[in-house]
Amino acid sequence: MKAGLPAWLSPVWLVLGAIVSVQFGAAIAKSVFGVVDPTAFAWLRMVVSALLFYAIARPRFRGRTWADWRVALGYGLCLATMNWSIYQSFARIPLGLAVTIEFLGPLAVAIATSRRLRDFLWAGLAALGVVLLGWSPAPLDPVGVAFALLAGAAWAGYIVLAGPTARAWSGLTGATVGSLVGAIGFAIPGLMVGGAALWQPWVLAVGLGVGILSSTIPYGLELVARRHIPSGTFSILLSLEPAVAALAALMLLGERLAPIELVAMACVIVASVGATRAMTRRGGD
Repeated sequence: MKAGLPAWLSPVWLVLGAIVSVQFGAAIAKSVFGVVDPTAFAWLRMVVSALLFYAIARPRFRGRTWADWRVALGYGLCLATMNWSIYQSFARIPLGLAVTIEFLGPLAVAIATSRRLRDFLWAGLAALGVVLLGWSPAPLDPVGVAFALLAGAAWAGYIVLAGPTARAWSGLTGATVGSLVGAIGFAIPGLMVGGAALWQPWVLAVGLGVGILSSTIPYGLELVARRHIPSGTFSILLSLEPAVAALAALMLLGERLAPIELVAMACVIVASVGATRAMTRRGGD
């Protein structure tokens, strides 16, 4: 027995399960963009996530300081912006490439504190991957690329604020507050562009499923896994996100990537693994 985990259940499998859940949820979400506007569906996912998290972990609101609210609002804004902008990107470019570009955000966080030449080489490898994307057989929609970069920036902010949020809001209550911020903040644009299509029963059912796959299951699995796995190993496993996204897009959406795009994705993944390993050595984790 591994401190609460069955002996046969490795925390690595929990992280991999979370990654698969997120990316297959993303592919399912993209499949309905022809019926529902991405902004409306992103808001629907935020609402589902907020309700599910509130049912699981109800935060204490009374007696909170402005510092507590400030970090929660920043965390929620980053979370909501990340979800909204990546859906906008999915609607314009292949899912696997969108996640690859988005992954530059956490990669930048891993490299930002470094002053070692080797880590800048990892940054150069990631940059090479981005350059290679410019050689894609079919030109990438620049707006889709811009939204993926915005999602990456929001992801970076989410990572930076995760620690302060966890200290101010225990357990899953931080995720609850963050999800509520997104659901409230995007309510007006979501409702404005959603129209009658948003309220079709099957769309609501898909939104419920995506909310569970993309938020509830991953958060739960990652929360358990982080208690049993070093942060460096956890971050390295997350580097598989672009590859799993491409696999989910291929299986559910029929999106195929050209060889040059797969090479570009590999550059970003290898750079992420390298930067994470270097950061782990410095941190001693």
